[in-house]
Amino acid sequence: MRIIWTMTWKELLRKRVLLLTLLLTVVFLLGFWFIAGAIGEDSASRVITGGTDNGNMIQEFTLGLFILMLGFLFASFVLAFLAIFSSFSAIAGEAEQGVMQAMLPRPIPRWKWYTGRWLGYVSLGVIYALILYSLILWITDVHASIPRDPVVLVQAFLLFASVVPLLVTVSMFGSGYLSSVANGVVMTMLYGAGWLGGMVGKIIGSVGLEPGPMQTLNNITGVLSLIMPADGLQRKMQAVLFSFEDINGLIPVSTSGPFGIGEIPSTAFLVYAAFYTAVLFGLGLFRFARKDL
Repeated sequence: MRIIWTMTWKELLRKRVLLLTLLLTVVFLLGFWFIAGAIGEDSASRVITGGTDNGNMIQEFTLGLFILMLGFLFASFVLAFLAIFSSFSAIAGEAEQGVMQAMLPRPIPRWKWYTGRWLGYVSLGVIYALILYSLILWITDVHASIPRDPVVLVQAFLLFASVVPLLVTVSMFGSGYLSSVANGVVMTMLYGAGWLGGMVGKIIGSVGLEPGPMQTLNNITGVLSLIMPADGLQRKMQAVLFSFEDINGLIPVSTSGPFGIGEIPSTAFLVYAAFYTAVLFGLGLFRFARKDL
């Protein structure tokens, strides 16, 4: 299993998808630095002009919160891009190229190959998530205020990085049934559907819909979140990072439009996401063990 894990890392380091992800990350971080700087300068000028009363402190915190929301909005896309396109051809692609026919006749149990691949994709994705998460916090801290509680920061990172095993698991499961191209398209559409459901959930509360249409939209967004829980995990991460329950009376985080949090997923949703990942991992492993290569 360790050999497969190491081989997966080496392959990912050679793939263009990783290089493209790193280039996108550099461009994003440069842009994010200037955006955060512009917002931070505006906040500082208002504090100097208006003094340091509680209203200005709340405003400064709100601007810092907005910077983090903006940063994590794009970061979630980059992280999902890496998780999906590093693993969407894990089975189908290598079977088409004849790689598995050369490896699996050797005494390597299929479950070890599958698990080693999964660990390789997930571990690299989590390390990338840690780097991206830390840089976003650091840039925001330079220009504005960020949460300081270490426990909160660790909890938020675990939720931020939990999207990686979820998406890798679904991607490898799909790779056992679909071709590489088809699986990549399906995974992109699934993630997009989950993101769309979360975005609709953020804005329906501010458009003044009647109870009937609003309930319909809530049902649709709920179904999309269950089909692909990735966006719900990101919203839960932001709620934990910003201590939503403590500041909701002062700052309307959940109703701040497309950059808000929307409805906060419950603990039961986190349990569902973990169960969802575990079940699809088991089904993917079962499928791979019986797949004709």
